[in-house]
Amino acid sequence: MGPLEERYPVVLSQSVIWGDMDAFGHVNNTVYFRYFEDARIAYFDRVGVPEHKVDSNVGPILAATNCNFKLPLQYPDRIHIAARSTILSAKKINMEYAVYSENYSGTAAQGEGLIIYYDYAGARSCEIPAKIIGAIEELESK
Repeated sequence: MGPLEERYPVVLSQSVIWGDMDAFGHVNNTVYFRYFEDARIAYFDRVGVPEHKVDSNVGPILAATNCNFKLPLQYPDRIHIAARSTILSAKKINMEYAVYSENYSGTAAQGEGLIIYYDYAGARSCEIPAKIIGAIEELESK
């Protein structure tokens, strides 16, 4: 697992859940987006997004997401879900995700999410707060 942690500053580990499989005997495609969400929220926790959102009513909103399926996950398996990000502009962040399967010893899926910073009180996009930019830059530089 060393290479995954070398490329992604946030990596979660969990077991594949039996109930996440579909009638075809593999994890349903929609579940991967929950995996991405788990990694995204863990990433946001690391850079202080929830606290800043509570204090300012300014926070991220998911504008677009995609997933490239590489291997069919099945129960039982242990997976590792990774996230990293790049600041694209004053208002936009691109997040990249990977789902690694221990059974396959390989990447089961890769995806991206476009995050827009949003002023919830004003109902409009806004610039990413400097505090969040600094925390992202620090996390990504490790």
